[in-house]
Amino acid sequence: MNDTKKVLLAGASGVLGRHITEALTRAGHTVIGLGRGAGAGVRADLMDRDGLLRAVDGIEADTVVHAATALRAAPMRHKDMFATDDLRVTGTRNLMEAARALGARRVIAESMVFGYGYRDFGDHVITEDADPFAPAGDRAVERHLEGMRVKEELMLGADGIEGIALRFGLFYGAGGTEALAEMLRRRKVPAVADHGRVLPWVDLADAGRAVALAVEGGRPGQAYNIVDDTPTGFGAHVRKVAEAYGAPKPVSVPTWLMRPFPYLHRMVTTSMRVSNARARAELGWAPSHADCAERLRMLAGTVPADLP
Repeated sequence: MNDTKKVLLAGASGVLGRHITEALTRAGHTVIGLGRGAGAGVRADLMDRDGLLRAVDGIEADTVVHAATALRAAPMRHKDMFATDDLRVTGTRNLMEAARALGARRVIAESMVFGYGYRDFGDHVITEDADPFAPAGDRAVERHLEGMRVKEELMLGADGIEGIALRFGLFYGAGGTEALAEMLRRRKVPAVADHGRVLPWVDLADAGRAVALAVEGGRPGQAYNIVDDTPTGFGAHVRKVAEAYGAPKPVSVPTWLMRPFPYLHRMVTTSMRVSNARARAELGWAPSHADCAERLRMLAGTVPADLP
């Protein structure tokens, strides 16, 4: 095993943060959680620059991971994303100042494949080199794209600090999927008709592993798509969750019924196929399962768990 590192993790108390903490700890690293809650090792708000710098004063860390979000529930309207957009811009700028104060040599950004754009890419397979990230021009989602674009620019382009961005697919897994399964049991969630549209997904535990690998591996200044091998439509994923957890089959509805929820509507009408080849080759990362179906059955306890 490589030398162990001290890692400051912004967003440690979130669902993804808990998986990252587990993966880093398993790899032998020491995790210092940064957040606003009482249980954080470093208690601070990323939006409060002066308070953040006071909080990290005297602390040393080799690596800083930015996995903080302002989301408290699944975003439905564009305004639901605004606080997270601000966190990606102002919060990242403040965190990078803190990283320098900590003496960090590497920073890792939690990013998203939606940064390639909220649209239908057809059969085109998106790669990190061939496709622009967070292109301007789509006014409806420009605020969201700008947040993702600026976050990566600040972390990948920092002088004297190695930056890596991990562009995750849609998350599912332990700590996240259970809430959806319960809503399906109560018949509170429909499944949209995908009409051939697909989206990339990633299990939360696999996402945590990717962060742990990026602490030591990967090329500085590079972004990596962290997605499983089989893109699945949003509606199809909801149906797979219902099947795995023994919930009633959800009602299928047309996507136009989502229009009162414009952010959700843009997301479910997006279609993208995303390559994970660079992550396999350079990070040594691969999804534990080719698609979500078997993993969902595992999470639901209908097949034996075989993950380490």
